[in-house]
Amino acid sequence: MRWSELRERCLVEEDEAILALNKPAGISVTGERHDTDLVELAAGQGETLYPVHRIDKVTSGLVLLAKDLGAHGQLTRQFNKRTAEKTYLAITASTGLPDHGVIDLPLSVGRKNRVRIAAPREAITRDGDTWSVDERNLLAGKNYPSRTEFTTVLRTDTHTLLAVRPITGRRHQIRVHLAWIGHPITGDPLFDKSDSYARTYLHSWQLSLEAPWRTPTDLALTAAPDTGFWLIGDDSTIRDLTDLRSR
Repeated sequence: MRWSELRERCLVEEDEAILALNKPAGISVTGERHDTDLVELAAGQGETLYPVHRIDKVTSGLVLLAKDLGAHGQLTRQFNKRTAEKTYLAITASTGLPDHGVIDLPLSVGRKNRVRIAAPREAITRDGDTWSVDERNLLAGKNYPSRTEFTTVLRTDTHTLLAVRPITGRRHQIRVHLAWIGHPITGDPLFDKSDSYARTYLHSWQLSLEAPWRTPTDLALTAAPDTGFWLIGDDSTIRDLTDLRSR
């Protein structure tokens, strides 16, 4: 797809300093080798954009890009200080998750640059609705404290829809956290090699942060998933968005 077409179709919000898009699954934000990405597509048609944050290629949804370095610095500092609030939607092909949960598990990077929990799987414990690991069981080497919070939004007999907030912003954090507690995201190629699904059911849904050049300064963005997000295989498993935004 040409950049001008993608830009128009996926536009969520734009002003003199930012461009927010509802990115389709299957295209990178920036920096992927041997792959076309949003920043490269824009540059090919004369538009320079600076990613404020990244979401994975397989993840759809909200992406915020800055048009100038001044705005980029103001926005990225909020991500670094963890004052930007992010919420994702995730579907897991499992049941049994609580209404609310906390996954407080440090991450590390293993062989072939793969992100993993920085402890043996059997060392992960659940206390009420919180998953954690005793620091005495951490693997040798560098690890990164990582915290994910979630709310169960909808349940069916086979699937669960979660609203997920990554408090820290580590690479693959949501995907690894959910998989290592036994509830991997449906269609995630990191943990499902069957190619049974048309996409990964993870969507960048909402983002809130400050934009000092705007009046008012609050920048609250929402990107609704497309129809395909609500279809699992050949079955319309989860379609009801009722009360979703109020939870």
